[in-house]
Amino acid sequence: MAQSVVEVMEDAKGMAQENLLANGGLKEKMKCLKIDLTSFVTHFEWDMAKYPAKQPLVSVVDTVAKQLAQIETDLKSRMASYNTLKTNLENLERKSMGNLFTRTLSDIVSKEDFVLDSEYLITLLVIVPKQSYTQWQKTYESLSDMVVPRSTKLIAEDNEGGLFTVTLFRKVIDDFKTKAKENKFTVREYYYDEKEIKREREEMSRLLSDKKQQYQTSCVALKKGSSTFRDHKVKVTPLGSPDRPAAGQSDRERESEGEGEGPLLRWLKVNFSEAFIAWIHIKALRVFVESVLRYGLPVNFQAVLLQPKKSSTKRLREVLNSVFRHLDQVAAASILDVGTRSRNSRVSTVRSASLPRRDCPGTVLGRLL
Repeated sequence: MAQSVVEVMEDAKGMAQENLLANGGLKEKMKCLKIDLTSFVTHFEWDMAKYPAKQPLVSVVDTVAKQLAQIETDLKSRMASYNTLKTNLENLERKSMGNLFTRTLSDIVSKEDFVLDSEYLITLLVIVPKQSYTQWQKTYESLSDMVVPRSTKLIAEDNEGGLFTVTLFRKVIDDFKTKAKENKFTVREYYYDEKEIKREREEMSRLLSDKKQQYQTSCVALKKGSSTFRDHKVKVTPLGSPDRPAAGQSDRERESEGEGEGPLLRWLKVNFSEAFIAWIHIKALRVFVESVLRYGLPVNFQAVLLQPKKSSTKRLREVLNSVFRHLDQVAAASILDVGTRSRNSRVSTVRSASLPRRDCPGTVLGRLL
């Protein structure tokens, strides 16, 4: 769930830790506060309302297990929907990246660049290497018969070349393509379809809006009338029409949307807290059960939290093993083995049979040393 929070926050993932809190399960006066995970553990008290201590332990465990299973099921469903939306958006945005050979041209060309609705004439788009601009201008009219004189126009260019229009008769299309290829000019297969361009832009706007409204903490607002494509990795500069927005420039107007949270992030924060609190209850229950099994009845033990520096974890386990070796040499050897395999653990739980009596699992994580 923590990883999902990081994924959803995207550009603000550095602030993810601030959203991983344990709000609930503490005293009433603290419930309104934002409780970090360490503070929750060190001030832990058993939630009698949610997990009644008078119930059989197996019932308590079953309650927690069902709660976590439901959270996991919901998490998979919600993240699947989020990832589907994200993938669809990325697929559309990917079309607007790259060079003139691969990227979409919908945000570059305009209706005025083409001869439309003609029975005999058609406008083709040709990619010409930058070093061949002069050659193109001199030869395009003679590459085939029936090429309309002075019909070429440079409408966009990137680092590799330029995108030119040329108008000719439909019946010489194949011949023109063959001759263009021989001269290292590439005819880009593209037919202007105003309805398809409109559909593509509406789809992009819808996906961006869905992501903004449903998932992210803040998102770019689309300026009315602006292009919906992301900033391009390869700069493409449209030419000829001063009113046409330049591809490669910022296509969207960035406007502050505040810190409002979408439903998915809110759900993740709430249920991360629920899952963490449930997990700590399981830890407390485990300490209680293991301590009763080890030291017997009546209940007489005190659980302690130790928080060593990362570099001191192994040494701490060795010292504890040495101090309490007399209690159970087999268990002490096992603890040492666990310590070797868990040297990066920050929190160690120590149980001592000689400390004051505690009668229920609600106080098994009593104090921080």
